[in-house]
Amino acid sequence: MAMTMNGEYQLAVPRETVWEKLNDAETLKACIPGCEQLDKLSDTEMQAVAVVKIGPVKAKFKGKVTLSDLDPPNGYKISGQGDGGVAGFAQGGATVKLESRDGGTLLSYAVEAQIVGKLAQLGQRLVNGAAKKLADEFFKNFAAAVSKPTA
Repeated sequence: MAMTMNGEYQLAVPRETVWEKLNDAETLKACIPGCEQLDKLSDTEMQAVAVVKIGPVKAKFKGKVTLSDLDPPNGYKISGQGDGGVAGFAQGGATVKLESRDGGTLLSYAVEAQIVGKLAQLGQRLVNGAAKKLADEFFKNFAAAVSKPTA
């Protein structure tokens, strides 16, 4: 089952700060719902473990995340794939763009994802709703993380 989502968030911090946080594994780990582990393997690769619950199916996904088309501090493409065992397999990517606007940064994203297996059998409306909720939760967490003063 394929799905697409897009959206934008206005953040009250400079674009360089947002860029820095988008490339920080600890910040991302704290913002990704259900993320148990996020290890930076290189400047463009990370390994992740996340627990996701969609409807009656709860799965632990293990996978790799890759950053490409890096254009600091304007954006990048983030793509990944994860194996959730019997729950299925997921892969996808997002194009993230950063623009200076209104004294802060406008972050816009476009996501394309594909899921196969038990999760795909739940029905598109349930899966799309859960995916949108996870994306909203991530960006809410991310907005709070980038707005915190650093020590």
